[in-house]
Formats: sequence, C-alpha cells, structure tokens
Amino acid sequence: MFRSLRRFTPFLLLPLFLLLSGCNWVVMSPSGDIAAQQRDLIIISTVLMLIIILPVMALTVLFAWRYRQSNKDAPYDPDWDHSTQLELVIWAVPLLIIICLGAVTWMGTHLLDPYRPLDRLAEGRPVEANTQPLDINVVALDWKWLFIYPEYAIASVNEVAAPVDRPIRFNITSSSVMNSFYVPALAGMIYAMPGMETKLHAVINNPGVYEGFSANYSGHGFSNMRFRFHGVDEAGFDEWIENARAEGGALQRQDYLELERPSEKEPVQYFATVDPLLFRAILNMCVDPGKMCMSEMAMIDRGGGAGLAGLSNLLPLTYDKNIRRGAVFGPKPTFVASICTVEEALAAGQPDPAQDRRVTGGAPLTGAGLPRPTRISFPSFSSPFGALQPSNI
Repeated sequence: MFRSLRRFTPFLLLPLFLLLSGCNWVVMSPSGDIAAQQRDLIIISTVLMLIIILPVMALTVLFAWRYRQSNKDAPYDPDWDHSTQLELVIWAVPLLIIICLGAVTWMGTHLLDPYRPLDRLAEGRPVEANTQPLDINVVALDWKWLFIYPEYAIASVNEVAAPVDRPIRFNITSSSVMNSFYVPALAGMIYAMPGMETKLHAVINNPGVYEGFSANYSGHGFSNMRFRFHGVDEAGFDEWIENARAEGGALQRQDYLELERPSEKEPVQYFATVDPLLFRAILNMCVDPGKMCMSEMAMIDRGGGAGLAGLSNLLPLTYDKNIRRGAVFGPKPTFVASICTVEEALAAGQPDPAQDRRVTGGAPLTGAGLPRPTRISFPSFSSPFGALQPSNI
C-alpha cells in the first residue's frame, strides 16, 4: 500500500509548489545595495535565532521519543534537580546570541539609516568624493505618486527613473494622509506624511523595471497606488528625460491643485516644466494662492504669536483643502482685515452704537408672554446650629 502511495507523492506535493510559485522573492534578491544589506541583516538575524530554535525543536522530539511510556530502558531519576553543565548551555548560548543580535542591530541601525548619505555603491565600491546624488522629490497623492526632478525641472506621475550606480536622494512628503514609499528591489519602506519631509538615500545596481507601491492603507484607491521604477544607464536616463520634456506639459500651482484631486488608476504622465517652488509649497501646505505657509506660521509663533485679535485674520490663510474642494461642512468664508493708520486702529477698537443692545432700565426682564417672577418665602426653623432666618427666592 505504501509503495503505491509513493507513486502519487509528486502529485500530492504539486499544490504546495503551486502556492510557492506565487511568492515574490524580490526582498531576498534585490537589485540595490541598501536592499541587499537589509537582506543580509534578515538572513543573519534568522540564522542566529535558528541556533536556538532548531535544537529545541529537535530535542523536543527526541525527549518525547526516548522517554515515552513504552520505553522501559530509559533512565528514571526522580531525585535529579541540577546540572551545572546544562545550566551553562541553557544560559550562555542565548546570551551570546543576544549579544550578537544587539551588535548587528546597532550597526545596521546606523549604517542603514535612510537619512545617512551613501558611502558606497556596492561592496568594495566606495562613492567618489565629488559625486552628486540625484535629487527626486516624491509626493504621495490620492491615489497616485508625483515625482519631481528639481535638477532637470521635469516631473512625472506613477513613473520614476534613475541611472544605475548613481546615488539617489529621495525627499518624500504627502499631500493629505500618511502613505509609505516602498520599492522592494531598491531599499526599505519610508513613510510619507503631510507637512513633513522624510528622506531616503539609495542606489540601484542592476538595470531593469521594478515595482513600487504604497504599503500603508490610505483609502479605497490604495490598491492601485503603484508605480514603475526604471533602473537605466546614463544614456537611457538622458533619453527618459528628453522623452518627458517632449511629451509633457506644464506643472504650475494651479495644475497641481487639479492633479492632487483623488483619482484611481491614473496613467503615466510627464511634465516638461515645473514650478521650482512647488515642492516647497506642497511641503508647507500653501500651494493654494493666498494660503500661509507652515514656515511663516512657525516664524509668527517664534515671534510671540499674532494674539487673539489676529486669529480671525489668519483663519483664511490656514490650510483648508477639504473646504476648497467644496465640502459641505466647515467655517464660513472670512476676510482679512486691513488696518493702515493709527486712526483706523483706534476706530476698530470702538464699539458700534448700532450694535449696542445693552439694557439701560432697572426693571426685571420678563419673557415673552410670561408673568413677572415672584418671590417665595420660607419660614424660619431651628437647627442644632441655632435658629435659621427666613429667606426669599
């Protein structure tokens, strides 16, 4: 019977192989040096932990088999309570593993810091002293990605390219909610947050087309928030830049306000010209004309603030993208007051007689159709603290 079952073993294992065929091993086989070092860190940590896990699993099976009830030859020692050699093994080996893990983690935390500029392109290939990294400004929109190349004054949507073996410096932010920028073949995941700038230094070592996406849920269009990362040589990168300039339009502030509206499955777009201050305005949440930048607000706060009188004037300058898009709820439109002279300032501080509604008479107020309030008298009574006098309400 068992011999007949062996013939069907490959067919029984076929579903397992089919499931494994759907696995993507890009994390364990990356094309960028930073991702390769992160892979090595995963492997080293896993091996160190398996030094404990595998012997424990093997000994569990061995003890269960050796000391089973039917095994009468197994030694029986009910008075055993201590073994110095066993205690040394139990405590020394995990302690050494923890020390090794701590050292590896400490070095990886500093050497693989995404904010740290690269000092090598690959193992044994240091970055030359005068090498300038390629700056790419990344903006996470709903639900698409905007990439701005300040050095070339172009931009693209859902597509990004970089030369092979050239350091890349990503400056990452978001337009509304938190997202995460992740190209598994290039480097680890970095969060994109509105009003904040995160950085990622990386390099691509092998040419190819790689998938990038957001790994942080940001709404119903999150599943389609994907882009393509092209690793090309210098000639191919120059060709990609020229193609973007030939096919692209303009990306000014008003164009960006239209682009940032939520949309799904957005096709690849190129922009031949980009407002040089656009990314800084996105980061400071003041793309819309007339809005105050966060840096300006910080400067006002540093100087002591605008005071209560200035809050109404600053309200129209605050970030209100949802209201600008036509939301039902929100504050009513306001205006910025202008005071140019001392006389206007003094006049602004005086009350308007037409708006004065103070009551000048001494008669009690009565409601519409209600009688005048009456007084209720309570008799006096005695208590342990003495006689209490009557009171009127």
